Amino acid sequence: MNLNKILKNTFIILVASLVLNACATKKTSTTTSTTTSTPEASTSTSTSTSTPSISGQMQGDVFIGMDSIEYLASGVPDRVFFATNEIVLTTASRETLRKQAAWLRENSDINVIVEGHADERGTREYNLALGERRANSAKDYLMTYGVSSDRISVLSYGKEKPVDSGSNPLSWSKNRRSVSVKAN
Repeated sequence: MNLNKILKNTFIILVASLVLNACATKKTSTTTSTTTSTPEASTSTSTSTSTPSISGQMQGDVFIGMDSIEYLASGVPDRVFFATNEIVLTTASRETLRKQAAWLRENSDINVIVEGHADERGTREYNLALGERRANSAKDYLMTYGVSSDRISVLSYGKEKPVDSGSNPLSWSKNRRSVSVKAN
């Protein structure tokens, strides 16, 4: 009787492990369709991860084009872009911030304000908080590359200062950004 109980419990644990593993395994499909109810993305979206969309301006839902880029200094872009409801830096964003950090280390008399922005979706309060988290994400990355925190201020505009006033995925992706601005 005791052996049957042990075997039964072992079988249940094994089946549960297999089910959990199957649920946790990432699907390798090239097209994903998601419906989100978070404030910045309250609509259904379908994205293709195999190729950039909207004329090569977006990869997933992150802006990768150059038409809204300005420069902090010669060859140093001033902004990085984020995915919907994210504060995680993309590979391109980290490269841009490394260039900014190198320039700031060379120009130690310059201070910057890192502005955080969000797209138009969601409440004002939610987007102000998200913009601040995005700006802090950029600030933290600059600090890991040797820029003193005393030289970096953070300011969130949320959805109040869009770079593109359109109401479509491309416009939203341009507005989800962090911008480094010279303070002096």
